[in-house]
Amino acid sequence: MSDFFEKVKGQADPFKKLLSYIPGFSGYIERQNRRDADKILRDTVARRFEELWGRASNLQVELVNNGMIKYVDDMEKAALALRTFIDKISKAARGYSGLFDATKINEKELEAIYQFDVAFFTLGDQVSGALDNVEASLGDETALPAAIRNLTSLARLAVETFERRSEVVTGNGQ
Repeated sequence: MSDFFEKVKGQADPFKKLLSYIPGFSGYIERQNRRDADKILRDTVARRFEELWGRASNLQVELVNNGMIKYVDDMEKAALALRTFIDKISKAARGYSGLFDATKINEKELEAIYQFDVAFFTLGDQVSGALDNVEASLGDETALPAAIRNLTSLARLAVETFERRSEVVTGNGQ
């Protein structure tokens, strides 16, 4: 996660560098850089899940084309959960409070946010594997329902994980 922070920090303009010498202002700049890094990270996660959502949508078309209409609604639940996650993570508040924000996020909460962000990448890999499994099960109607249920569960888990991350950001979490 620090790669994103370091990337943003390295792009500081001369004005920010000058202001970093003002007492108390460097902490603000660091928080702003963390917020920028958080946005970059969330955009990256959203793009990854957008690709996965596209795969899920294509699988729905394949189900229709193969006459497996009874499974389309189940795949739609998975696709809808993926879309919900994408929308939430794309439009979320930045992960580190600004200087005058009511909710202050300290290093402990920031670490928790980063742990959630790592989980999103892991979930992305798991969703990709679940999509592979659905695709492989297209010819096996006994395995297909379980493969779709697994995909749906993982997609919902992504939404739930994001909700828990949001609780940390807003200060409503543990």
